[in-house]
Amino acid sequence: MTDKINCNDKFCPIHGQISLRGRTFKGKVIRKFPKRVCIEFERTIYIKKYERYAKRKTKLHARLPDCMAHDINIGDYIEIKECRPISKIIHFIVVKKISGGEGK
Repeated sequence: MTDKINCNDKFCPIHGQISLRGRTFKGKVIRKFPKRVCIEFERTIYIKKYERYAKRKTKLHARLPDCMAHDINIGDYIEIKECRPISKIIHFIVVKKISGGEGK
C-alpha cells in the first residue's frame, strides 16, 4: 500500500480516469500476471429438464492496477467491477481485496 502515492496507472479506479459501471463480481484469484489477474467463482444454474440445480465455474480476467499489485496474490478473495473493454479479454478492473488466501 506504499505505492498508492506514486500510482501513475491510467486504469486505476482510485487514481486514474477510467469509469466503472455495470456488473460487480467477487471471486478467488487463480492466476496472476503482470497487470492482470484471473479470478474464478461458482454460480448455480437451473436445469429445467431435470428440475435440479447445477454448479458452474466462471473465469474472468481483470486489470490489476499498479498500486494493488503487491497486495493481491494467488488465493485472495477480491472484488472486480466492469468497465469499458481494455483489451481482447479484459473488461473488468480490480476494485478491492476482501480477504487473504484461504490456506494462509
